[in-house]
Amino acid sequence: MYMSKQMKRIFLGILAGMLLLTGCGADSGTGREEEPRESQNTEGKAEEQEKQEITRVPGGQIRILSGSENQELETIIQECSEATGVEIQMEYKGSVDIMRELENGAPDYDAVWPASSIWVSMGDTGHLIKHSQSISMTPVVFGIRESLAEKLGFVGEKVSVNDILTAIRDGEMSFCMTSATQSNSGASAYIGFLYALLGKQEGLTSEDLQKPDLQADIRELLSGVERSSGSSDWLKDMFLEGDYDAMVNYECLIIDANQQLEAEGKEPLYVVYPYDGLSIADSPLGYVDHGDAEKEEAFLAVQEYLLSDKAQAEIEATGRRINAGGVSKENQDVFNSDWGIDTERILSPIQMPEAAVLTEALNVYQTSFKKPSLNIYCLDFSGSMSGTGEEQLKEAMAQILLQENARKNFLQANAGEVNEVVFFDDTILDVQAAADDSDEALAELNQKVADFQIAGGTDIYRAAAEALEIASGYDLTNYTPAIILMTDGRSNYNYSNFEEVWNRYEEDIPIFSITFGDADPGQLEELAKISGGRVFDGTKDLTAAFRSVKGYN
Repeated sequence: MYMSKQMKRIFLGILAGMLLLTGCGADSGTGREEEPRESQNTEGKAEEQEKQEITRVPGGQIRILSGSENQELETIIQECSEATGVEIQMEYKGSVDIMRELENGAPDYDAVWPASSIWVSMGDTGHLIKHSQSISMTPVVFGIRESLAEKLGFVGEKVSVNDILTAIRDGEMSFCMTSATQSNSGASAYIGFLYALLGKQEGLTSEDLQKPDLQADIRELLSGVERSSGSSDWLKDMFLEGDYDAMVNYECLIIDANQQLEAEGKEPLYVVYPYDGLSIADSPLGYVDHGDAEKEEAFLAVQEYLLSDKAQAEIEATGRRINAGGVSKENQDVFNSDWGIDTERILSPIQMPEAAVLTEALNVYQTSFKKPSLNIYCLDFSGSMSGTGEEQLKEAMAQILLQENARKNFLQANAGEVNEVVFFDDTILDVQAAADDSDEALAELNQKVADFQIAGGTDIYRAAAEALEIASGYDLTNYTPAIILMTDGRSNYNYSNFEEVWNRYEEDIPIFSITFGDADPGQLEELAKISGGRVFDGTKDLTAAFRSVKGYN
């Protein structure tokens, strides 16, 4: 049964409060304005829908910085633009990037729409956010291949995080997950894991993070991560293209994945809600107040439309929950109970720790708890990189290898991490490796990059093949591997040269490429497709592109 709008707002307000960091509630100066709406009875709902008028702001424009999961709503956003007359520009970034943008005042954006209120609370140090409202909500869940879930005894049963840990210990399951330091779904799942392993639902402390039993258990649990990602939406797409046991993601994205799997005649995922470590994304849309009344008017029109009955019904149809009291009859089939989806159960989300503890938890995830990364950087030192390109490349690598820079974005090296650099033009110029994962060894490797000189032509395929040879020399079950290729040129050599090496090793090693200058994205997409990687645009900000790639392993 649907609740009234007023009851819905009360519920979502309570939910947001549970998700907000301790001490960062509505009275902490975040600038949120939760404006209650008048309640309405069921009989008057149809009549109100007929009379409901959409506020129009012809010529209005707003730019929204959003989490990647909202890419699934682009059709609704386009309808919103047409109905309100507001041109809506969406830019998608990870949760940490959204937080950092807010810390810096978000000068290029008029609104933010992250997956969870925690990133607004942590980032909005200047108290710029106004009119923040939850648009929808979705729990973070496990989606497990149905046959595997049946084998593990999870179907129709209450499942704990320890049950999942046991399956990983026994070698019966692995899973894919976004990075806890780059994406909300990964961060939420990780904090949920910590609480469950500690046997508590709130009050995570710095002392808890030092407990040897917790450290051993969380390392073992995260050792089950087969592939990582900096984006929840990309993780879903990667999963659909690959052959993996399970993924941790938003319920709405598991629903979207299952719709695609069933359309292709493939086995769907069974949804598991860890009862002792469940988190919920509350999807707040907030206005960034730069003192522009016209932008504010345009924002409010957009927000009003997204909260209208019509838009809310369409949002629910994508697998997002808009109500605490179940789902509407017309969308019941979207939340398919055969997939393990339970819309009747009471969702009891964990309470996020206070900001300082959350920051510490993310830091120890990155440096100590997660599976070690294996990074093979292929850096283009061909002649066309001379000048500005060379300078930007070396600056970008300094942001990754110099740990005082990496810490600013939760991208520091973790225990046991491997870092090697392949310098190439149309040949392999040199290969250098950090002696270990220490700050000093990484600084030495950075200095070698800084001192390296520009050479001749370009052969990305030879460089990628060399990196594959290097990576295949490691026991990849102990690492999250990635080949990170940066180029500004078009390779004059044959793709088949690389393909031969790839087929020889048959390893699951993604190639993440960064375009710069006149690099041919088509050639790089070939490498991404065969390896399950991704191409990033470094033409506008090479340093930001390197940071984004590093969040994927």
